Amino acid sequence: MPPAHPGEVLKGLYLDAMDKTITQAATDLGISRRTLSMLVNGHLGVSAEMALRLSQALGTTPELWLNMQQSFDLWQAKQHMDHIHVQVMRTVKDRMVAE
Repeated sequence: MPPAHPGEVLKGLYLDAMDKTITQAATDLGISRRTLSMLVNGHLGVSAEMALRLSQALGTTPELWLNMQQSFDLWQAKQHMDHIHVQVMRTVKDRMVAE
């Protein structure tokens, strides 16, 4: 099961519970309504600055929001691993030992 996008958590656990509109919350956070709407709808990720804003406004930690975003991003990337082709990089020393 995929982890929730931080915007989904923000809306469901915070904004809805506080009966805040996107416009009201955006004003509280000091950001545009469009930016918050994009975050809540999963079209924008949580940056370090946004994590700081959310933590100050909601009494959480910035790490909470950044960890949520990282978990979401990593899960998304893992869904496309079959399209990622890499080669193991070896140092000169490793190549000499292998020969």
